[in-house]
Amino acid sequence: MTLTLEKLNSASAQDALTMLDGLYEHSSWIAEKALAARPFKSLAHLKTALTNVVSAATKSQQLALLSAHPELAGKAMLDANLTAESASEQSTVGLTNCSPQELKTLSQLNHAYSEKFGFPFMLAVRGTRGHGLTKKQIIDTFNRRMLSHPSFEIREALRNVHRVVELRINDKFGQHPELGNELWDWHETLAQFSDPGFKENQQLTVTYLTDAHRACAAFIKNKMHECGFDSVEIDAVGNVVGIYKAQTENAQTLLTGSHYDTVRNAGKYDGRLGIFTPMACVRKLYREGKRLPFNIEVVGFAEEEGQRYKATFLGSGALTGDFEPAWLDQKDANGIAMRDAMVQAGLKIDDIPGIKRNPTDYLGFVEVHIEQGPVLNALDLPLGVVTSINGNVRYLCEMTGMACHAGTTPMKTRHDAALGAAELMLFVEKRAARDADSVGTVGMLQVPGGSINVVPGRCMLSLDMRAPNDDQRNALEASVLDELSEICKRRGLDYTLELTVRAAAAPSASAWQGYWEKAVASLGLAVYQMPSGAGHDAMKLHKIMPQAMLFVRGQNSGISHNPLESTTSDDIQLGIDAFAHLLNQLAQEQARP
Repeated sequence: MTLTLEKLNSASAQDALTMLDGLYEHSSWIAEKALAARPFKSLAHLKTALTNVVSAATKSQQLALLSAHPELAGKAMLDANLTAESASEQSTVGLTNCSPQELKTLSQLNHAYSEKFGFPFMLAVRGTRGHGLTKKQIIDTFNRRMLSHPSFEIREALRNVHRVVELRINDKFGQHPELGNELWDWHETLAQFSDPGFKENQQLTVTYLTDAHRACAAFIKNKMHECGFDSVEIDAVGNVVGIYKAQTENAQTLLTGSHYDTVRNAGKYDGRLGIFTPMACVRKLYREGKRLPFNIEVVGFAEEEGQRYKATFLGSGALTGDFEPAWLDQKDANGIAMRDAMVQAGLKIDDIPGIKRNPTDYLGFVEVHIEQGPVLNALDLPLGVVTSINGNVRYLCEMTGMACHAGTTPMKTRHDAALGAAELMLFVEKRAARDADSVGTVGMLQVPGGSINVVPGRCMLSLDMRAPNDDQRNALEASVLDELSEICKRRGLDYTLELTVRAAAAPSASAWQGYWEKAVASLGLAVYQMPSGAGHDAMKLHKIMPQAMLFVRGQNSGISHNPLESTTSDDIQLGIDAFAHLLNQLAQEQARP
């Protein structure tokens, strides 16, 4: 008989504990403590309660939990002493059918890992989709995580325990993330299109108006038709635009979407998750024959990353009237002008001004996006509500002192440009840490013509400062520039500064942020508010209409702009459910007289 939340919530403590037997390897104390949080509103609520117990446990309890798990293809498997759950999982991914060389490799890795970290290697072998990793993927992950610091690895191991338990809960309750699985598959299919030079190496790179880029646009367009959109087009800059009409004519429109271009050697979810999530919701409405009091417009923005041409946010900027005609004359690395690339792609350049949207036609803009950071992953939270997209300012700085002999120049008479830069870097770290959610980074550092026996006479560095609002960012900027001046004065250095970027913060509209918060709470999840340190298309739309974003947790410590970028089909499902709830909230409000 299939387990239900109703049965679990109404059962006696002992019966409920029996129902959850097998979730954790020989560690029933976790479920026992988590049951104190009954009644559970959802499976997500149950999963969170279990995770919270592990997070609150002592380090010795956490280590005992990890040590209760068997090695992969280890002695317990070979001796047939695995629990039923572990046996099924290891069998599903073929670990019970390893070649002698695979068994030898895994045995060596198991031993080396245990020697380094003191507990067995923990990996959710069924993976982010739930259908299982390949043995190569398992071994590759083993090798990669062998390089981790112990303090990091214990957290990563526990996160994999949580994923194992999540999948076991899905099995117990017979509830699987069907739409999440389907969207996971859409991302895999779209990732098959990649630019030459990268595709051959199994790397994902899709830059503006390449053949791969146009293939992505065609895929999204066809998928929108399949989902039931009333009209679908590729506009004059390559945006894919789908509209699902309202119940009545002349209704306002909810705008949503994200970008489908990528950085070089990218992950599969950046941008694209924000296109597919609302598409799935529209398909559900279409299949149920439902119309809402407002139109839904989903846009796959053609260009956000600025990889082929220096035209970041080109796609969303066209909607706000910020397309720069001078961009058309820019040339890529192969000497191809943007204008020529557009003509070759069949785009109508003269129609670009007509892309600009009239704000009065729109309710607002919402965007779902993978977090691209470690916060949600570290907190074991699947969703986060964005409070603001950080404003940022960037400089290129050059500090100049006196290059001189490293052996003959006394310390007190030196004018060392590199030490001036080092002092400034440490100040940036300390000053940014003083504020809530400010960040400061020196990402580029160079000593031109440096030599091991020469006191550096020049040092070049970058400054990147971000904060959730402009006042906070401006205060951080002023402090850093004042310190730069003071350091140079004290050390006898000169400096130059080149401002390269200044972008205003984009605070979420309070009402729209509230929609996301209610949606997350409806799923039985804690509402976590957080700023976005990265820029998004929502920043551009912020100029003409209210906006708010929802973040979906990334795996592998939230890494992004990287092939390891990943999320689970369960988290994708929660993002879809949250978006559907937001649509329902809006529909109810719009239906009121």
